[in-house]
Amino acid sequence: MDIITVAPVELEAELDAIAAQYRAANRAGIRVLNALGDSAETLLDRLPGGLRAGLDLASEQALWAAVEAADRSRRAVPDQKRWINTALATAMGAAGGAGGIPGALVELPATTTMLLRAIQGAARAEGFDPTAENVKFDCIQVFAAAGPFEDDDGADLGFLSVRLSLTGPAMNRVISAVVPRLSVVLGQKLAAASVPVLGALAGATTNYVYAQYYQQIAHVQFGLRRLAIDADRPREDLIEMLRARMLSAQ
Repeated sequence: MDIITVAPVELEAELDAIAAQYRAANRAGIRVLNALGDSAETLLDRLPGGLRAGLDLASEQALWAAVEAADRSRRAVPDQKRWINTALATAMGAAGGAGGIPGALVELPATTTMLLRAIQGAARAEGFDPTAENVKFDCIQVFAAAGPFEDDDGADLGFLSVRLSLTGPAMNRVISAVVPRLSVVLGQKLAAASVPVLGALAGATTNYVYAQYYQQIAHVQFGLRRLAIDADRPREDLIEMLRARMLSAQ
């Protein structure tokens, strides 16, 4: 990409815009879901080392496969607006959540591919080539990390952790608490029918929040990378300037 010199005033304005994107990405909803993801990650940390290493390798391979699939789909269908990506992810989450664990295992790879495609679209919008290997790697980093700061790393693969935890035992506990109350009001048959509805609601809500989050945080990450090139400043310096803005806004 061409290097464009950024004046100090423009640099400040660009950082203000990136800070606004970061604040928008880190609304209360994503903080709650990331906390759930942290809990799921803690459980994964208790697995034997060999098993966890195998799981990490499988996850990495799956993400690279999803990146390649997203890249191929972008060649056939142009990038979509953010609201369209969000709507598609929400609908897919509803369908997968309604089917419980089996439904989620079918839906999640497709949703992951779609989210990575949206991240690639953000990279393109910031002036980068999504087909370049280093940009593909950065797209995975956006998906796997919570943001540009070191203390953002608590939500590694938070989306996958949350979706599987909300489809599994955690969701079952919610259902077991809700369904008896519904039985009193709706009757046992209608209460039983509500189980996939609750799963669909959990899947749709999670996908909706994360689809918005990933698209916003992708613009933050690639916006910082573009600004570092345009302003000829180390990315680490820009991250510290962004951190100062976030602290002053608290």
